[in-house]
Amino acid sequence: MNKIWNSLTRLYGEYGASKANLVLIDYKPEEGFAILRCNNNGILMVRAAIAIITQIREAQVAIHVLAISGTIKALRRKLSQTQNV
Repeated sequence: MNKIWNSLTRLYGEYGASKANLVLIDYKPEEGFAILRCNNNGILMVRAAIAIITQIREAQVAIHVLAISGTIKALRRKLSQTQNV
């Protein structure tokens, strides 16, 4: 989460990043995914911030957005159709 927040602040500054209202809802490192919440106006900003992350610690990474939804409940339903959440 720190890496995403740092990426947001580099792209949009503290004020711009705070407008996204980014919150970590769920993180499962063993499965390699996380659920993030942001406001509707922050979706493009968060996606851009995620796209520029290429390294975490010493590891090369590529973060992909699997699904976007209006509610956490609907998102979990979408994800459960593709994998067990």
